[in-house]
Amino acid sequence: MSPAPERIRTDLQGKVPVASETILNQALVASRLLAKCRLAMKVLNLLDLEQVAKEKLPQMAYDYFASGAWDEVTLRENRAAFERLKVFYRVLVDVSRRDLSTTILGRKISLPILFAPTAFHKLAHPDGELATVRAAGKAGTIMVLSSLSTTSVEAVMRAATAPVWFQLYINKDRKFTRDLVARVEAAGCAALMVTVDTPEWGRRERDVRNQFHLPPGLAAVNLLPSNARGKIISQSGAGMGQAFSWMLDASVTWKDLDWLRSLTKLPVIVKGICRADDADRSVEHGASGIVVSNHGARQMDTAPATLDVLPRCADAVAGRVPVLLDGGVRRGLDVLKALALGATAVQIGRPVLWGLATDGQSGVETAINLLREEFDLALALAGCANLSSITRDLVGG
Repeated sequence: MSPAPERIRTDLQGKVPVASETILNQALVASRLLAKCRLAMKVLNLLDLEQVAKEKLPQMAYDYFASGAWDEVTLRENRAAFERLKVFYRVLVDVSRRDLSTTILGRKISLPILFAPTAFHKLAHPDGELATVRAAGKAGTIMVLSSLSTTSVEAVMRAATAPVWFQLYINKDRKFTRDLVARVEAAGCAALMVTVDTPEWGRRERDVRNQFHLPPGLAAVNLLPSNARGKIISQSGAGMGQAFSWMLDASVTWKDLDWLRSLTKLPVIVKGICRADDADRSVEHGASGIVVSNHGARQMDTAPATLDVLPRCADAVAGRVPVLLDGGVRRGLDVLKALALGATAVQIGRPVLWGLATDGQSGVETAINLLREEFDLALALAGCANLSSITRDLVGG
């Protein structure tokens, strides 16, 4: 049967009848729903999500997000550490009602999983960091915005419905750092996260081989006001080490952490800790939190897995400030293990990017929801009704 006259129109030449805009819109919605159903059947976990993202991303972009430093030993170890750890679950515990929520720096979040700072989200999807921050808001958790964001901090904050922290490096140009801190504070960020494991960029050989560069139209926009430095942000041929070396300072010491804290009233979290003495010293220098992190295995290769050093770092902190962990978290069960060893919460980086590359905001929501469901089930199976019941005796080698 032909469409009713009022629901058809002809093309400009009046030759071929075409569906009305309403019918086209309905078909588009149906197509998107079908695509989501197919994705849901294909993606059962974050490892599946990475495979879908890998198929969609250009090789250069996938390798930039996925790679580690040198031989990628630590990249593999971050994951293997979780797999080695066993769970000694409890039985005959009432877990019919489970509470995944926690509080960090006075902010309640729906689950102990934050979005770690990761660079260049528009390399994964045109909506970039705006899609990510919207997904974080819907999930009721914190996004840590990278200083290498492809969206301005002001635009991200306008889209945010949950707390946003800002990650930064202490730049060689201290005035630039001072101005950036004032800018993100004025934009409404709730905390600063300073990365301290980068006196120089680690050598990521996949990036060097691919001559990594940002495509035309993309830039680390929050860094552009620093004189003419934006001109080299898209430099190709040597990966991060050459393209962004201007922004690091190999002379940074603990006194510079004191200086950074003096610039702002915001809490300052120190990211990149892998030793108990550095964890303790961070707190002594006024850090409001630490992140046990090896930069996603992108800096010092053969550094220990973050999970392996977490207990010593958490013991050194002794509850004085929150302890976060990132690196290798791919299952809700991993969240349980990290909390059992002393973490307040974990951060996820690459899984957010895989979700973003797969389906924008909806894909990021898929990533966090997969982890939420797995963590909730892990709590039940371990005999834990809430986070306070996750104790160190739950896990062992």
